[in-house]
Amino acid sequence: MSWVYCTGTLDAAIWGAELAVGDGPERIYVVEPTGSIVDDPNLTDKKFPGNPTLSYRSRDPLRVVGEVTKWQGHTDEQLRQMRGGLERLKTERAEIID
Repeated sequence: MSWVYCTGTLDAAIWGAELAVGDGPERIYVVEPTGSIVDDPNLTDKKFPGNPTLSYRSRDPLRVVGEVTKWQGHTDEQLRQMRGGLERLKTERAEIID
């Protein structure tokens, strides 16, 4: 079974929208859990102790209750740097927790 990921910060949601795979429009939804949520182990304590990004995941669906339609994206340079960092992790075969 797959995980559904969510975050409690707009900045992390913006990164998720900007880095998502595909050609569709970038969207950020306001959601509420329908079951339990747990800290995302790929970020919590492994990369950012204490979970400052408020990154979570759930095996249960998330209910969409709204959409954030006005938000400021990152600069092209910031996006290049983030994508470069993600590519390095992929190249180095970084351990990603499923």
